[in-house]
Amino acid sequence: QVQLEESGGGWVQAGGSLRLSCAASGSIFSMNAMGWYRQAPGKQRDLVATISSSGSTNYADSVKGRFTISRDNAENTVYLQMNSLKPEDTAVYYCNADLETWQGFSNDYWGQGTQVTVSS
Repeated sequence: QVQLEESGGGWVQAGGSLRLSCAASGSIFSMNAMGWYRQAPGKQRDLVATISSSGSTNYADSVKGRFTISRDNAENTVYLQMNSLKPEDTAVYYCNADLETWQGFSNDYWGQGTQVTVSS
């Protein structure tokens, strides 16, 4: 059993900052890529940022220069620092982890989502 627990969402005015956290727990043998995705009302879920086990990062063009993804491998935790937030960043943000369990299963796991609302 693996769980991803997100925290840090909320309401902020445009130009403000938020920091999301996602901690993975359970029968985890190894963590591969981790990432953040978001889904606005009526839209598909889109990639925001990913980070590999070695620390290589990838960002959506819309967040480059404003968001920073990082991870703590010892704590199986991934973070998303979001600065200069815009109303169009409003969405439910989901944590994702590609990992292998002690039972030998490799799969993608998702968190339950955390709401981020940016007011103009």
